[in-house]
Amino acid sequence: MNKGVAVTGMGIISAIGNGVEANYDALINSSHGLSFPEILKTIHTHLPVGEIKRSNKELEKGLRLSKNHSFTRAALFGIIAAKEAIFTAGLSKEDLSTTGFISGSSVGGMDATEKYYLEYESSKSHRQFIAAQHPGFITNNISDYHGLNAYTTTISTACSSAANAIMLGARLIKAGELDRVIVGGTDCLTKFTLNGFNSLKILSAEHCRPFDDSRNGLNLGEGAAYLVLESEKLAQEKNILARVTGYGNANDAFHQTASSETGEGAFLAMKNAIKIADIAEGDVDYINAHGTATRNNDFSESVALKRFFINQVPDFSSIKAFTGHTLAAAGALEAVYSILSLQKNNIFPNLNFSKSMDETDLIPVTKVRSKKIKHILSNSFGFGGNCTSLIFSKNG
Repeated sequence: MNKGVAVTGMGIISAIGNGVEANYDALINSSHGLSFPEILKTIHTHLPVGEIKRSNKELEKGLRLSKNHSFTRAALFGIIAAKEAIFTAGLSKEDLSTTGFISGSSVGGMDATEKYYLEYESSKSHRQFIAAQHPGFITNNISDYHGLNAYTTTISTACSSAANAIMLGARLIKAGELDRVIVGGTDCLTKFTLNGFNSLKILSAEHCRPFDDSRNGLNLGEGAAYLVLESEKLAQEKNILARVTGYGNANDAFHQTASSETGEGAFLAMKNAIKIADIAEGDVDYINAHGTATRNNDFSESVALKRFFINQVPDFSSIKAFTGHTLAAAGALEAVYSILSLQKNNIFPNLNFSKSMDETDLIPVTKVRSKKIKHILSNSFGFGGNCTSLIFSKNG
């Protein structure tokens, strides 16, 4: 087995809690975070979302930002989640000055640009947010706040962004290009994404039902999560939470927003991740599925699972009925949840499931289940067919 890259810290903020412990408590108690929009001002108040019930002003408290700062909501989430990851990894200011940062985002600071764009021509008061339209702007905000002065980059591959950030960070460490890097992603709810997904007719007016035969769409969410990855040289004396042992990315380019009926991209991503981890298909103890609860995604992912795991599909579940689909941040949130599963030997449930799909008959784990877990496959699939799979393994 590939020994992998050490995970020495992690941090998260989501609709089910601020911090790793709060998120674990919600998962183990099957307590979801779906509600109706309150912070986001939208006409679509009937659509459930995984909204973090804290205003930007509340989030700013304690961060000591200047009066005319340019930190958008996604950047604030990112700062908070990265701060916890840095703390749990025990990194000093000196450590941070040589630490890389790779962050995924799809909306960037779009929440600010869509709020103020009508004022830009007539007023100078909010023009600092114009540049926030680019996802890389919030990456720089987060890295500057924490003093991350080494390699810094942004990945924007839709819903696989954060998973790709984790994969890139692991590859850079394996290649000897970096000794330490913070990886993950952040996204917030915006009118643009809510309206956009609604126009695709894939939002549910009910709580989403991943992998259920009667599923009728996803619920959007917001949040951020980051992992600290370190080389063997730096991790020797540290508490290693888990290891990133495998990763695979594939793009079947089937459609701009839909997955193929054969699940080709997902199949190839899982195949490559297992190969790099140097484990057998039967060594996978649990699959943290992408599972968005759309008709297309869950069918395509299920077909890919049955294609790849010919003898028996391992225990699997989707966590998106807890948090909503957090887009670019999803792979990072689910990386934290995967590591919690490894640490606690628990599988978290697939909420709201009642009947398997007629086409595949796959049944996810629907109650918290205790199980000895050594290897977890975590899937994140994005628009355009950009599919990424990660393998997280127990240390040792």
